[in-house]
Amino acid sequence: MWRYILRRLLSGVVTIWFIATATFFAMHFVPGDPLSSERAMSPEIRKNLQIKYGLDQPLAHQYILFLRNMLHGDFGISFTQQNRRVNDIIREHFPVSALLGIVSLIIATVGAVLWGAVSAHYRRRWPDSAIMLLVIVAVSLPGFVTAALVQWLVLALNRQWGFTVLPVAGWGTWKHLLLPAWVLGLSTMAYMTRLMRASLLEVAHADYLRTARAKGLSAHRIFFRHQLRNALLPVITVLGPAIAAITTGGFVVELMFAIPGLGRYFVEAVQQLDYTVIMGTTVFYGAFLVLMVLLVDIIYGVVDPRIRVAR
Repeated sequence: MWRYILRRLLSGVVTIWFIATATFFAMHFVPGDPLSSERAMSPEIRKNLQIKYGLDQPLAHQYILFLRNMLHGDFGISFTQQNRRVNDIIREHFPVSALLGIVSLIIATVGAVLWGAVSAHYRRRWPDSAIMLLVIVAVSLPGFVTAALVQWLVLALNRQWGFTVLPVAGWGTWKHLLLPAWVLGLSTMAYMTRLMRASLLEVAHADYLRTARAKGLSAHRIFFRHQLRNALLPVITVLGPAIAAITTGGFVVELMFAIPGLGRYFVEAVQQLDYTVIMGTTVFYGAFLVLMVLLVDIIYGVVDPRIRVAR
């Protein structure tokens, strides 16, 4: 197992290096530069800024300097936010995105297990059809459409009832967290609901379940101790990418709900060609995804003792 973890760590390092390299050269080959937005800039000021950010150096030298700083955990200074380091932006705003992602993941996982179990139990009956219809709608709707519809509905309820049921934007209290977390986790919940339903139906007629019924075990114990535990394995498989996607992928949700998360700064950096912020956040996201996938692989082996990594 330790050898397997070491191999995965090494492959993760290679993956992060590839992400960093691809992002670096992509940023330097797109038209324009981060200094082009400055107004009334004299050639002398522009040259001084290029020297400050190392843009006057050959591309190969910039690449080596970027890798060396990345190995030391230094992503540089933002081009557009005066005297603000990329590390500070990540440290200050990633916890907001992480909190939003954790709540979204809890909503998605609990909802997927619940609705997947109900759908499998009422297979080919109206509850199953209704849940699958809602799942298709949730998967098909883009996040910004869902966010806009939810905001419109809550605003209508607030006007109808004469008080604020839930805020539709902002950050600061637990109420501000509910709507964006639900919107962010909806598509993931829908996808995992389909997986949960299919997995429960697949293991429903397994030999070990028939043996458990023959022993006289209660239906409650059979479901939670045997059927649900084995049916969770496919869901756990996609949980790692889902964690990274939810925790770091709520760019549109953060913008529409005015949440000061890291995704909002990433979108602004792309619009302003802020090289250091784009490269720093991309490498950070890539490392986070690799870590989540590795953790899920380890948890997968813990949940199912039959799984052992062969040589």
